Amino acid sequence: MPAPPWLIVPLLAAAAVPVAGAAAGAPDAARRLLQAAGSNDVAALRTLLADGALPEVRDARGRTPLLVAVQQGHTAAARVLMEAGADVNAKDAIDDSPYLYAGASGQHALLRSVLAHGADLRSTNRFGGTALIPAAERGHVATVRMLIDAGVDVDHVNRLGWTALLEAILLGDGGPRHQAIVRLLIDAGADVDLADGEGVTPLQHARGRHQPAIAQMLLAAGAR
Repeated sequence: MPAPPWLIVPLLAAAAVPVAGAAAGAPDAARRLLQAAGSNDVAALRTLLADGALPEVRDARGRTPLLVAVQQGHTAAARVLMEAGADVNAKDAIDDSPYLYAGASGQHALLRSVLAHGADLRSTNRFGGTALIPAAERGHVATVRMLIDAGVDVDHVNRLGWTALLEAILLGDGGPRHQAIVRLLIDAGADVDLADGEGVTPLQHARGRHQPAIAQMLLAAGAR
């Protein structure tokens, strides 16, 4: 759901924000909250939030302070915001959210906190993929394991017609990290014969991309 207009506050330019009461909801407080999140200024965040600053304000790109912190890899700032009730599923203008970005970028330590604060495992990015799919593609082994353990659907198909298993093969390098991810997905019950939109199976892709170790794992799991 789009953010209410009164929450959308450009990061660098003031805007009229019809919030009743004091400075807590004013544009300046919102800008300072976003800036504190981006610079990992935990002390400033705590002060602003204690004074009533709204954790769901938005910058010009639709990002909340929590998403800004996650994109910068600022774990301490992100945790302060989550403790204040920031929405881990709030999406920006391109459908990134703190949860989806933490998963895709392999920030598994931060992801653990995000999952504990109500991450929607069914949430999808602008490509229609769950957090598991880009994590598998990018070789984030610990993140893939965490998402599987959390219960993310291992056979979810994105708008490209690809599952996490297919992306690990199609966009991976076939090396140790992607081999480990394929093993995790197989062990989690991924359908090894679930083909892409053109009917090409994971095994066919692995062979075509000269990934013999992955092809062998797929064969051992009964792939055709």
